[in-house]
Amino acid sequence: MIYSTATVPVNPEGETRLSREQVWKGLELKARDARLFLPPGLCTRCDVVAESATHFVREATIAGADLREIIALEPQSKVTFFQATGPREGAIINEIVENDAGELLLRFYCYLGLRGKQPDGPEEQAEQAQFDSDRGYRAALLSTLKRTRELLADGTL
Repeated sequence: MIYSTATVPVNPEGETRLSREQVWKGLELKARDARLFLPPGLCTRCDVVAESATHFVREATIAGADLREIIALEPQSKVTFFQATGPREGAIINEIVENDAGELLLRFYCYLGLRGKQPDGPEEQAEQAQFDSDRGYRAALLSTLKRTRELLADGTL
């Protein structure tokens, strides 16, 4: 089982301040079309194929892997990506939280396994190390906030 978590401040000194609503709009846009937030060429397809009042389903090709995710939105708070098909199974969560001082934080956490691989085997251990590295999900959170600021600046958000 892979468990990873990372938390970053939304409004570090020197950056354009983002409100909870703006961060939420960025997260929702990322959930609907990952291509806008991932490095060019990493996500080659991202389509919402079904939608209801509580969730939607997207099919995507990310890093060459086809996947289907059921995405639950808790407005202004949390996006949960349930891995229905693809190399991983489990959940990936992006959540907007506040610290004791009332400052916004963006938190990532996941509980995942790799389909068809030995639990805690070499593949899962390698994935765990990647998630926990400086290029893992902490970097993805910072990239999401950077892209949200860019979309805000150009009037897209």
